[in-house]
Amino acid sequence: MEPLKTGLRGHEEFIVRASDSARAFRSGSLDVLATPVLIGAAEETCADLVQPLLEHGTGTVGTQVNIRHLAPSPVGMKYWCDCEITAVEGRVIRFSVDLYDEKEKIGEGTHERVIINEERFFNKAQKKLAGE
Repeated sequence: MEPLKTGLRGHEEFIVRASDSARAFRSGSLDVLATPVLIGAAEETCADLVQPLLEHGTGTVGTQVNIRHLAPSPVGMKYWCDCEITAVEGRVIRFSVDLYDEKEKIGEGTHERVIINEERFFNKAQKKLAGE
């Protein structure tokens, strides 16, 4: 298993679906890629890059997102995210992200994820339902 280290890169491709539009997300009125979906694509790409490198029973959660949505992408267009690990500090992993569609750069920014013990993290969340 490769260790987590700076310089590791990830890449994932997507298609803008009608359900991904600003109109569908109610974050705008047009049938173009919604900013929340763009951010989700960045998070997914970063999480998928590191998950195979983690110990069994651990995962990551997003803790910070700073992404600029630079240009619109219409429903039906392919877009992708390229990410790179820029820092690994204990349990904290920082990434740079760049997003493109078939015509131009559509987003850029940074993302931070923290390594967690999945069972402990889930149990902590469940305690909120129990009123603890």
